[in-house]
Amino acid sequence: MAIQSHTPTTTASVGAALPRIDGPLKVTGKAQYTSDHRFPGMLIAVPLCATIANGAVQRIDTAKASAMPGVKMIYTHENIGRFYRAGGSVRIDEKRSPMEDTTIRYYGQYIAMVVADTFEQANAAAAAIKVDYRTAQPEVGSHLSLPASEKPKVDSLRGDPDAAFAAGPVTLDYTYTTPIETHNPIELHASVAIYDGQNFTLFETSQAIVNHQAAMTAILGVQPENVRIITQYLGSGFGGKLWPWTHSLLAAMAARNLQRPIKLVVSRDMMFHNVGHRTNTQQRIRLSATADGKLTSLQQDFLTHTAQIEASRENCGEATVYHYSTANLRVTSGLVKRHIAPNTSMRGPGAVPGLFATESALDELAIKLNIDPVQLRLINEPALDQSLNVPFSSRHMRECLTAGAQRFGWGERNPKVGSMRRDGAIVGWGVAGCSWMAKRNPAEVSVALSADGGAHVASATQDIGTGTYTVLAQMVADLTGIPMAKIVVALGDSRLPPGPFSGGSVATASLTPPVAEAARDAMKQVLQIAMENEQSPFKGSKPDTLMFSQGRIHRKDQSPQSGVLFADIIRSAKLAGVTGKGKSGASAGDPGASKISIHSYGAQFVEVLWQPEIARLRINRVLSVIDAGRIINPRTGRNQIEGAVVMGIGMALFEETYYDPRNGKPVNNNLADYVMTTNADAPDIDVLFLDYPDLALDELGARGIGEIGIAGVAPAVTAAVYHATGVRVRDLPVKIEDLLQAENGYRV
Repeated sequence: MAIQSHTPTTTASVGAALPRIDGPLKVTGKAQYTSDHRFPGMLIAVPLCATIANGAVQRIDTAKASAMPGVKMIYTHENIGRFYRAGGSVRIDEKRSPMEDTTIRYYGQYIAMVVADTFEQANAAAAAIKVDYRTAQPEVGSHLSLPASEKPKVDSLRGDPDAAFAAGPVTLDYTYTTPIETHNPIELHASVAIYDGQNFTLFETSQAIVNHQAAMTAILGVQPENVRIITQYLGSGFGGKLWPWTHSLLAAMAARNLQRPIKLVVSRDMMFHNVGHRTNTQQRIRLSATADGKLTSLQQDFLTHTAQIEASRENCGEATVYHYSTANLRVTSGLVKRHIAPNTSMRGPGAVPGLFATESALDELAIKLNIDPVQLRLINEPALDQSLNVPFSSRHMRECLTAGAQRFGWGERNPKVGSMRRDGAIVGWGVAGCSWMAKRNPAEVSVALSADGGAHVASATQDIGTGTYTVLAQMVADLTGIPMAKIVVALGDSRLPPGPFSGGSVATASLTPPVAEAARDAMKQVLQIAMENEQSPFKGSKPDTLMFSQGRIHRKDQSPQSGVLFADIIRSAKLAGVTGKGKSGASAGDPGASKISIHSYGAQFVEVLWQPEIARLRINRVLSVIDAGRIINPRTGRNQIEGAVVMGIGMALFEETYYDPRNGKPVNNNLADYVMTTNADAPDIDVLFLDYPDLALDELGARGIGEIGIAGVAPAVTAAVYHATGVRVRDLPVKIEDLLQAENGYRV
């Protein structure tokens, strides 16, 4: 089965602002996404979802549905077969196997699946199945509290925050909340499963094909060599497609049982209850400070919801512990069970909702102290990571704030609420700091140099639309001097060398060391051929006298143009090519990893326009200043930040999933009622990369940038809203009803 690979058409290398090399295939419709695949004899699977959130299935009547045209099989808990548990390092969010028992723990839980010749037949048969339930009242409320028998977990503690808060000259104590948000990528989750009697080939919507292979291997009870996962293109995932969901298992099991290819596409409705979401958060923030703005204590006590039998945790305190300097700090957390499907990672998990609370509180503290919000953050800039008592590898947060303030025009800000006006609208300005982790996961890469003068780069990672195809080609071009037009990149197939998952902004940093090692290994082999082959003009040369640069083998004391094309050297030895291999481990395993703190930083500046006469709030412009190490491709990098900012605006103003308290059903389970940022809502977005290489992770000094662009956007928006209206919104999203409280357009 052929895998599409990509050949760039531009000659460039690291640092060039290039368009994504897979773009032409996508805009012409030639790129095949998972649900595009069709195979002879393929059947269509449609799951049936529970219509209660708490209770049990008492009876499933499939008689009428089984007799309908085209129906090949109906699966329930009685005949689905056995799934095994995935253990060890395998990641999977819903650990309960599909249709494992009759207990219902959330609305939409799969209770049956119809397999038929066509989608229409399968859908009609699913609708004809009759189900009797034993029901109980579900708990889906958004207010969170731990049972009296449970105490919150202390995640981080230093100093004596209680005593410091009690003695603080200036104190602040507020609670901030964020709602449940649902991933809504354009591409629906889907699985296409083929079984040939021994081997599975599974086309998946996955951000982590190596983990997906490991999970399917374990749960289906087969060997790794019998499972192949393919994800050539992804229509976005935002974290929802990181780990396998139960529809993948159902498709694979049906393919094995029926000996036919199976396609299962999750509907938009199912996206709201079967494939994860961002949990709601409830965060109490207590700050104390001196009159001149120095923080004396910081306390963050947060609760998030979790499913009935899973325990996925939203780590809201991730950035809190190192972001600002204070001798006294405590972060606690707790999980509150709900009859809601398992939650999962969503762009910027943990730190993003956490920063909404801490950065909002810092803005409120600045107002209470009558100190400029930018200046207050500069006052509390740490000299080292106090959570670990180690230095930062590279931290330019101060410059993010100062350069951003200058570029945004912050010096013109009048701090008085409602005082700034333009073209009949009230102008509000807000700022927030942001941060995101930076690390490296294990990865392997092969780089083949061929006799036709080209290079082939391969890794079992995936491009989720962020430009991985492109940056890998740029790296190889930079190392070898081979024009990008002659570099082919192959990703998205578990048969390739194991690659990292695409989440947490770690893929690029993870791939950089093995790409470099593989390229140099291949180049070294060509040099060896040049020294040993009888037909080579460099026969007998010493290793320290030759080098490989600009695609040529030449003497070190001479220019590359004086040398010989590497392809000629390979051909002279009658070889088709040479292949180099590269491998690197996780950054946590590096010597001295525990003695340094590695993160990315940034500052978000937001301008809103408020027209009280018509109750219209608009975000007019955003400046995102990012310190994320060396930027390999400023064009794809800027695109990632812009997309993240748009999602941050959705978090601030629009996105919230509502659940019916009677049955646990997501009420706004479609793209008409679940409101997201559209082009009409999107402001002018200016992105400024500081571009300071951070060599702690890799030789290029690159850190990931997919997540940090959303961090800090929501608190910058609510700060700007307060500046314009005088209304402090502590419960996202901002609603017009909140702003209508303002008197004369603003409330002090």
